Amino acid sequence: MAAGSAFGRSFKVTTFGESHGVALGCIIDGCPAGLALSEEDLVPFMLRRRPGQSEFTTARNESDMPEILSGVFEGVTTGTPIAILIRNKDQRSKDYSDIAGLYRPGHADYTFDKKYGIRDYRGGGRSSGRETAARVAAGAVAAKLLAASGIKAAAFTRSIGPVSIERFDPLEKNSLYMPDHDAYEKASEYIAELRSGGNSAGGVIECVIEGVPAGLGDPVFDKLDALLAHAMLSIGAVKGFEIGDGFATACSTGLDNNDPFTSDEDGRIAKLSNHAGGTLGGISDGSDIVFRCAIKPTPSISLPQQTVDSTGSKRELTIKGRHDPVIVPRAVVVVEAMADIVIADALLCHLGDRTDLIQSKKD
Repeated sequence: MAAGSAFGRSFKVTTFGESHGVALGCIIDGCPAGLALSEEDLVPFMLRRRPGQSEFTTARNESDMPEILSGVFEGVTTGTPIAILIRNKDQRSKDYSDIAGLYRPGHADYTFDKKYGIRDYRGGGRSSGRETAARVAAGAVAAKLLAASGIKAAAFTRSIGPVSIERFDPLEKNSLYMPDHDAYEKASEYIAELRSGGNSAGGVIECVIEGVPAGLGDPVFDKLDALLAHAMLSIGAVKGFEIGDGFATACSTGLDNNDPFTSDEDGRIAKLSNHAGGTLGGISDGSDIVFRCAIKPTPSISLPQQTVDSTGSKRELTIKGRHDPVIVPRAVVVVEAMADIVIADALLCHLGDRTDLIQSKKD
C-alpha cells in the first residue's frame, strides 16, 4: 500500500514526519551529481515559510533550520538520495488535548479517522500544514537546479478575501507578499477585523515560471499543467487551480482565446499572447507558465462551531492554540517550491524524450 507521500518521477521527493513529532523532512532521489548545494541555499526559502514572523502568522516559534544528512559531499551533490531534516522544537501538544475526540470542521480529522482508524490529533499530525516545511526544503534544491538552466519560479499574493492587487510593484516588500502597497494595507485591515472577531481569511496566490523551454510535459495523463494541478492541489489549503486565463476562458471565444504564433528574423517561434498560460496540449510552449491557486481560510478559528465526537454525539467546539489568521502569505513559498519540483522533474524527464537529447556531443 502506498501512502501517497512521494511526488515526481526523475526528481522524486518523499516527505515524512508530523506536526508535533520529533522532526519532519524529505528525501530527494534523482538530483544529478555536481550541483553546488549547502544548507545556506535552503535557508532563504525556509525563512519565508517559518512561523512567528508577523502578526499574520501563528506564534509557534520554530527556527526551521534544515540539516542535510546525505547526498552532498564537499559542497556538491553526489547523485545519491539527499536527506533533509527539520526538527520540531516548539510543540505544544497540550493545546490539542481538549479536542482529541472531536472532529474539527474544515480539518482532515474525520476523513483521516475513516481512512486509518487512528489519527494524531496534535495539530493534525501528518495532515498538518507543517508538512509543507519539508516540501519547501525540497523545492529549494529544485530551484537551485533550475537556476543553472535559467528557469525561475516566483509566486505572490494576488488577493486576500475581497482585496486584490491592482498593479504589480516588484519593489514592494511586505509580510503578505502582496506587490501592491495599497492592497497590502487594505488586506491588513481586513485580516485584523476578522481576527479580532475570531475568524480567518482566504485568498489567491499567483505563480509565474520564467525560462521554461518548449517541450516539457507529456500529451496525455502527465500533462505539465495536470502535474502542476496535482502538485498544487496536494497542498492542504489549496481548493482551486487555474492556468492561463483559467475559468475566464469559459466566457471567451476561440478567436479571443487562441494565442497567435509569430517568428523573428532568426526563425525563433513565439506567441503574441499567453492566454493558455504557457502550455499547449499539456506540453510547455516556451512562454511564461502562469497559474493561480485559491487558498481557503484557516479552518482553526476561535469562534464556536458545531461538530460531533468520534461516537457521533453532537458537540460545540472552540479551538484554542496558535493559528494563522490567514494561510496565504506562508503558502506563497510552498506554491513556489512545488512549482520548482514539478519543473525540475519535467526537465529531467525530458532528457529521455528524444535521442538527440541523450546522444553524446563531441567537439
